[in-house]
Amino acid sequence: APGTKITFHVEKGSNPNYLAVLVKFVSDDGDVVQMDIQESKSPAWIPLTLSWGAIWRWDGAKPLKGPFSIRVTSESGKKLIAKDVIPANWKADTVYTSNVQF
Repeated sequence: APGTKITFHVEKGSNPNYLAVLVKFVSDDGDVVQMDIQESKSPAWIPLTLSWGAIWRWDGAKPLKGPFSIRVTSESGKKLIAKDVIPANWKADTVYTSNVQF
């Protein structure tokens, strides 16, 4: 629907060492070809791996600390950043709505 913002569903089973995120409601700019996550206290972007469908995941030895920003790259090469879209106290099986859309 017009005006719908991109949402991120943190999948069941996600924890500080494994994060799986389903990206939903991306409009008009083709498929998502890359997603990256950024911890609030870090300048570095961590690339996520496409798991299946529109689910992107990260596995790591060092636990992630929220809040997280997510950078979404579309097929056309456009990038959007959903700043601190996943809060510090995030929970698995929860949907977080951004304030961005292509």
